[in-house]
Amino acid sequence: MSAPPASETGSSPRRAPHSPTGPGDVPTSLSSISPLSPKRDFLLPSPLPTRRSRTYSAAARAAAGPSYRGVCKFFCRSKGHGFITPEGGGADIYVHISDVEGEYVPVEGDEVCYKLCCIPPKMEKHQAVEVSIIHLAPGSKHETWSGHPI
Repeated sequence: MSAPPASETGSSPRRAPHSPTGPGDVPTSLSSISPLSPKRDFLLPSPLPTRRSRTYSAAARAAAGPSYRGVCKFFCRSKGHGFITPEGGGADIYVHISDVEGEYVPVEGDEVCYKLCCIPPKMEKHQAVEVSIIHLAPGSKHETWSGHPI
C-alpha cells in the first residue's frame, strides 16, 4: 500500500532546508546576493597587459626595440586608455594609462615617442609602451596627473 498524500496527513511535503519554496524566494537582483558570495565578482579581468601584468620577457623585448614617433589621437583619463597615430601612417596603436611616462596627461595632438609590445594571446596587434610626450600640442589645455591645469 502506498503512503497517503501530504494533504491528508496535515504536513507539508518534504524539502531540503536550503531550497527555495517558491518563485518568490529566489533572489532576483545583485543586491540580494551576500557581499561574500562568489557571484558578486562576475566581471572578467582585462586581457590587455598593463605595466603591472606584463611579463619580464615582454618588457625586456619592448625596451630593447626601436623607438617610434606619433601623434596622440585620443586619450581618456577616466577610461584609462587611448590611441596613437603612427608618424609613418598605418593602424592606430593602443596605449594604456600605466604606460604613459611623465607628468602630463596626453591630449589630442601631442607628439609622443613610444616603443611597441605585442598584445597576447595571438601577438598580432601592438600596444604602445614607455610613452613619453615630446611636444605638447599648442593651444590645448593640459593638466598634470594630480589634476592641476597648466
